[in-house]
Amino acid sequence: MAGRRIDLQDLLFGLFLVAVAVFTAVATWSLRVGTAANMGPGYMPRAIAVAVLGFGLFFVVRGLLAPFKGIAPPQPRAVVFILAAVAAFALLVTTAGLMIAAIVTIVIAGFASRETRPLETVLFGGAMAVGAVLLFVQALKLPVPIWPW
Repeated sequence: MAGRRIDLQDLLFGLFLVAVAVFTAVATWSLRVGTAANMGPGYMPRAIAVAVLGFGLFFVVRGLLAPFKGIAPPQPRAVVFILAAVAAFALLVTTAGLMIAAIVTIVIAGFASRETRPLETVLFGGAMAVGAVLLFVQALKLPVPIWPW
């Protein structure tokens, strides 16, 4: 479309991020925020909402100032494998444990692109699985099984 002066993809993404940030702020409005030294239950959701709002505003401005670029249509292969990866994680995390669920999820998601290299995907999946265990199980103490046994 000749003559369009905005990048619709960036603009829409920015508006989406702004909407997520506003929704988060509204949903957590009644929670106590506290301070950085004594965080309340609303501290992190609001801090993340502010960061997401900042990114959203950046993309809105960039979308309004950047020249038009069309939005590529969704690729069926990508949609199918990303949805399959999310489903696999949901089915595996409680039965196979976080390590196996994370690796399988990333390997399945890797099939969304023809450019993915299998060895790199498995190595990346392993690294992400270790990171997930360290973050969610060790640091945050969430009761998520690491292994099936």
